[in-house]
Amino acid sequence: LMEPIDITDLIARGPANRAEELRLELYEKVNALGIGAQGLGGLTTVLDVKVLDYPTHAANLPVAMIPNCAATRHAHFVLDGSGPVALEPPSLEDWPKLTYDASKGRRVDLDTIKPEDVTQWQPGETILLNGKLLTGRDAAHKRIVEMLDRGEPLPVDLRGRFIYYVGPVDAVRDEVIGPAGPTTATRMDKFTEQVLAQTGLLGMVGKAERGPAAIESIRKHRSVYLMAVGGAAYLVSKAIKASRVVGFADLGMEAIYEFEVKDMPVTVAVDSRGESVHLTGPKTWAARIGKIAVVVE
Repeated sequence: LMEPIDITDLIARGPANRAEELRLELYEKVNALGIGAQGLGGLTTVLDVKVLDYPTHAANLPVAMIPNCAATRHAHFVLDGSGPVALEPPSLEDWPKLTYDASKGRRVDLDTIKPEDVTQWQPGETILLNGKLLTGRDAAHKRIVEMLDRGEPLPVDLRGRFIYYVGPVDAVRDEVIGPAGPTTATRMDKFTEQVLAQTGLLGMVGKAERGPAAIESIRKHRSVYLMAVGGAAYLVSKAIKASRVVGFADLGMEAIYEFEVKDMPVTVAVDSRGESVHLTGPKTWAARIGKIAVVVE
């Protein structure tokens, strides 16, 4: 998993054996699917493919596949006692030159937002969140539904509120909060219908796609699901200006926090009509890529 990403070198020199041929074949075919970064559609789905083979009985034909997030840090160094290691940053020339002005997104005040406001948001639209944002992930959601089942009051009123699927890292020194990146929203799908139906929660913020049942619940309750940027936990934390625990303090980082956020960038991933960019994006790009000649020999 920690081998260097060197597929471009392999493409340049050509494969020297069957394993390298298979690397190139998989690399090209997977990228032809149009899944794209974070499942939103695009030309690049995998940055590299590694193939390892070992002697085995012919009847076994074992195959193991290990997906590895592109956010994995591939840093290698040797400490020789002479001082700190100086690591040369990668060249920015390896990436496309893009200009993006996040300030042009729709600014939203979470303290005054109304249910009818979210119906105006479009799939793929950039939203800049401001105001009070609640947090809660696996353990908090499990406890919430258990309390709802017992008819017990929740520690915080969720009606008309937004909840961010995150377990923030503790603050150090002068930080308001430590890294606070989104966790995968799919794990909260099993709680979504009950929480939306019984608490009046208006919106959710997380990472990655939602399943069919959760999407239907979002459509049914005219809610919305917003996607924060995965792999950028430190940068997300810079939009958090205040933080306090408001429920389930015994859960530690999985407690319910209330953040005060300023211009926290998110994207409308599932709108109030149930349209998901994780479905429309790859479908659009698969059609585009289908028109590009891809030859794999």
